[in-house]
Amino acid sequence: MCYAIGAALVLSGLAHLLVFAVDGGPWDGPVSWRKPVTFGLSFGLTLIAVAWVTSCLRVGARSRAVLLLVFAADCVVEVAGITLQAWRRVPSHLNMETPFDTAVSMTLAVGGGVLVVVLSAFAAAAFRHRPDGPPGMAPALRSGFALLMVGLLSGAVMIARGVVLSRTGHPEAAYHSTAPLKPLHGVSLHGVLVLPVLARSLDRTAWSDATRRRIVYAAAGAYTAAVLAAGVWAALTW
Repeated sequence: MCYAIGAALVLSGLAHLLVFAVDGGPWDGPVSWRKPVTFGLSFGLTLIAVAWVTSCLRVGARSRAVLLLVFAADCVVEVAGITLQAWRRVPSHLNMETPFDTAVSMTLAVGGGVLVVVLSAFAAAAFRHRPDGPPGMAPALRSGFALLMVGLLSGAVMIARGVVLSRTGHPEAAYHSTAPLKPLHGVSLHGVLVLPVLARSLDRTAWSDATRRRIVYAAAGAYTAAVLAAGVWAALTW
């Protein structure tokens, strides 16, 4: 079910890329087709990745099913809210202009909190017990979830700062305040997909277990360096 929902979200993102190609308009800014495109693709890929990699975690079947159900529903709500506001030609996040816009914005913010809770539970499971899988999968998953926590934290900071600025009468500043953290947020979210895919792909090679693990560690180090670089850039430009 999660794979199907994730695929639907990815298709939604691709469909809105076509809408952008036909309708045009700005790619950047709080009101653009970029948001349903990037959020559809990102949430869809993340849902598929999390549904896959959590099969390697030592989590009870019922607990995993419940967490994945909540996560999938939250992904749909987030993408639906962002897409709805894009079609209404109004900002989706940090928009307190009308009661309806405020309700959508706060729903997206609460949904972000749900994401943090669910993904933190999976991250804790990855570090509490060694994940199953081929050589290199355990460090790939642990590194991926650690980087994912960085992405969630940066997203929470973006929302918190934006809400404060918006509620104190600075809506324009609220939209621009998130820009420095966007690269950090985007890059760190997808390590949980990239690194486990690498570990699984290496399992198809004839290399020794030690060699495969070293490659995963090197990739995790390189990915972490990219996240740190994005963090430094955010600190210098914020």
